[in-house]
Amino acid sequence: MPYRSTLVQIQPADLSPIPEAEAPRDCPLCPRLVLFRRQCRAEHPGWWNAPVPAFGDRGAWLAIVGLAPGKHGANRTGRPFTGDFAGELLYATLLKFGLAEGEYRADPHDGLRLTGAIILNAVKCLPPENKPIPEEIRTCRTYLEAGLAALTNVRVVIALGQIAHVAAARALGLPPSGTKFGHGAANEAPDGRILLSSYHCSRYNQNTRKLDAAMFEMIFERALQLRN
Repeated sequence: MPYRSTLVQIQPADLSPIPEAEAPRDCPLCPRLVLFRRQCRAEHPGWWNAPVPAFGDRGAWLAIVGLAPGKHGANRTGRPFTGDFAGELLYATLLKFGLAEGEYRADPHDGLRLTGAIILNAVKCLPPENKPIPEEIRTCRTYLEAGLAALTNVRVVIALGQIAHVAAARALGLPPSGTKFGHGAANEAPDGRILLSSYHCSRYNQNTRKLDAAMFEMIFERALQLRN
């Protein structure tokens, strides 16, 4: 998965297991994000700097929904949670539970594969200060809905953080106002899929001990219990 300047014209759909659900490289839908993308391309022309595609197994039973790409993580590398602090815990956990194969080396060329899992984002483009605005979340939900619709084997959706929780709830047809968020909270969608919520595995949450490895692993243990 490239982030070298000679390969930056590759489209997100070229790298995705669900190409029909991906935004184009120069998606024009969110003006603020388009402007920030252009600024990043000028500052770091060799980075990915585009909507980040889904990563994982099209036949997955588990979908993980993050918030948005980090500047020095997925926005740089083109693979969700790759190259940033949050990815260290996420991929270690996926490997521990048999949902990934290989070795995570914070590099999209490390050969890591997901098995039974796929990672999506509520917002596909890097937002300034890592904070998308409601209109951007609403606009990008088109792609999240398309992604979840394409993943016909998914039984459990883990949302990382409250913004991802609300976006995933809406995409699954759940009313956000009546859908509980909390670490370990589970809600059943109209189609029977289970939305399981977790605190985000961000550096801040880990440093403040709001989330630790044991708490995060508990979520995946619960997902395995809910699989059937």
